[in-house]
Amino acid sequence: MLNISNNTLNTKVDISHYKSHKKAFGKKHYKNFNRLLLIFAIISFVILFFPWTQNITANGAVTTLTPDQRPQSIQSPIPGRIEKWHVREGDFVKKGDTILFISEVKNDYFDPNLVQRTGQQIDAKNASVKSYGSKVGALNKQIKALTEERGLKLQQAQNKLLQSKLKVKSDSIDFEASKTNLDIAEKQYIRAEKLQKEGLKSLTDVEQKRLKLQETQAKLISQENKYLVAKNEVINAQVEITRVQAQYIDKISKAQSDKFTAKSNQFDAEAQVSKLENNKSNYEIRNTMYYIKAPLDGFINKAIKTGIGESFKEGERLVGIMPANYDIAVETYINPIDLPLVHIGETFRIQFDGWPAIVFSGWPNVSYGTYGAKVVAIESFISENGKFRILLAPDKEDYEWPSAIRVGSGVKAIGLLEDVPIWFELWRKLNGFPPNYYQPLVSNDKSKKK
Repeated sequence: MLNISNNTLNTKVDISHYKSHKKAFGKKHYKNFNRLLLIFAIISFVILFFPWTQNITANGAVTTLTPDQRPQSIQSPIPGRIEKWHVREGDFVKKGDTILFISEVKNDYFDPNLVQRTGQQIDAKNASVKSYGSKVGALNKQIKALTEERGLKLQQAQNKLLQSKLKVKSDSIDFEASKTNLDIAEKQYIRAEKLQKEGLKSLTDVEQKRLKLQETQAKLISQENKYLVAKNEVINAQVEITRVQAQYIDKISKAQSDKFTAKSNQFDAEAQVSKLENNKSNYEIRNTMYYIKAPLDGFINKAIKTGIGESFKEGERLVGIMPANYDIAVETYINPIDLPLVHIGETFRIQFDGWPAIVFSGWPNVSYGTYGAKVVAIESFISENGKFRILLAPDKEDYEWPSAIRVGSGVKAIGLLEDVPIWFELWRKLNGFPPNYYQPLVSNDKSKKK
């Protein structure tokens, strides 16, 4: 039966009288088959001239239109240890709701009264600042008093100097008068001595004149001595003025030095107060960080750190959250060779995984279960998978996307390009040519306007 041997079966068995032979090899069958071939050839030829939309395909996933609407994780800005969970996975939370409570792990913050003790330190330092301020005020008063006293002392010394100068002047006059008296006494003595030799004056008169001369000489010496003493008093008065100035300069300088030291201590205390206030604010803010709260309305996805008593570092992820309100979008990746074919505002057709669809990539109007999308962003740098990422948003002029679609679902994107005949598309495919490079009409209109 299988004609495996060299013996031919049709020469030994006559099958012409069977009905199947008559139906299979009858003349009517040949005629119908030829008609079918002719009709198929005509239809195929006509189909070759049907329009076909060139397209590029890419796989991607459902995401959100803006980064703040995408799934995110909640971190703790401080290290700690998990003490209590207030939510379960899948729970809906509002912004500000407490998710979990943590405790401190650093020994610098173990004191439960740390904020109050820091406040007490601030009060003590403020009192120290006030004390230094009072000391500065007292030293200012002391400096003012010393300055006034110096003025009075200098005025007193200057008056004494003036008195000494006047006494020098008076003694100098007396000294000159004594000189004049001495000259007169000498002349009288000489005259009396001559008259005595001539016999006109007695010896007693001469002796009186000699005695008066000696008294005048003694008085001259006394007046000269007074004059020199007065000069010394002037010098002493000048020295006293210098001494007073030096003495009060030393006192005032010491008071000013104490004042500057007090001011320095006051500024240092104020700096310590500022530092303590900063620490107190940090402690107060740190106390509020023990309650990890929801940053937005959303659903708790997964607890990354789970165990009670489990410790973690600052910035470490604790729990994942999915925002409740978001604008859905699609991210997909295209080959670098197709990048020049994609522009902002380009139309794509989207097929969602798990959603029933009948897709004719070249005839988008005939496809069923696909949804329109527009290109809103094109990545400028290639991704790690060797392709360029593009972001697609729902086309407002097309059907709304299904509300049951969730972020992370897989999609298949079909980018619609230029319309060409089917025969041209077949020829392009057979030759391995890329789709026709073109610019969208919008960009052409803009270029003409430019």
